[in-house]
Amino acid sequence: MLDQRKDEAIARTFKQVAAAFGEVFQQLVPIGRGRLIINRKSDRDARGDISDDDDMEEEETQGKKSKVEEYTGVSIAVSFNSKHDEQQKIGQLSGGQKSLCALALIFAIQKCDPAPFYLFDEIDANLDAQYRTAVAQMLERLSGQGGKNKDGGGQFICTTFRPEMVHVADRCYGVTYTNKTSSIDVVDREAALEFVEGMQKA
Repeated sequence: MLDQRKDEAIARTFKQVAAAFGEVFQQLVPIGRGRLIINRKSDRDARGDISDDDDMEEEETQGKKSKVEEYTGVSIAVSFNSKHDEQQKIGQLSGGQKSLCALALIFAIQKCDPAPFYLFDEIDANLDAQYRTAVAQMLERLSGQGGKNKDGGGQFICTTFRPEMVHVADRCYGVTYTNKTSSIDVVDREAALEFVEGMQKA
């Protein structure tokens, strides 16, 4: 009975996160498509004969219970160019695309089980400008600024050297290092933008 409840909880959680991942990825990459694939020792999903939802429904219909021991991990398959293009596995992607997939997964988990705050260190460093803008807008929505968030909200603390994140920030801080001592001060948006633009020209 305990094993069955554990299996059901894992299957339910995976379905929720997978659905959220598809939604988040499409918001970040409107012309693309992304999905999570639960891998099993039988490798049925890796061949692509059947979708995860159909697989789980089939097992339920046949009275079979999925066994946790059969799970070997979770894969990400995405297409950045078209919803109809063949989807690539994470290992085939560029550094920036991998970063975007990782962020989409974090945001998907956040939608299902939000944490009170998140600390991101230069998550936009490898992203193209359009994706930096999409990520910044996603953070603005998820943080609940302007009452736009329907997903519970959260606080996002981000370090960045890019302007897109600064444009949506509720508050900006500057970190300076002098005489072997670091200090943090609140700065206005214009000063923060001037700093990051100067860093890009340097």
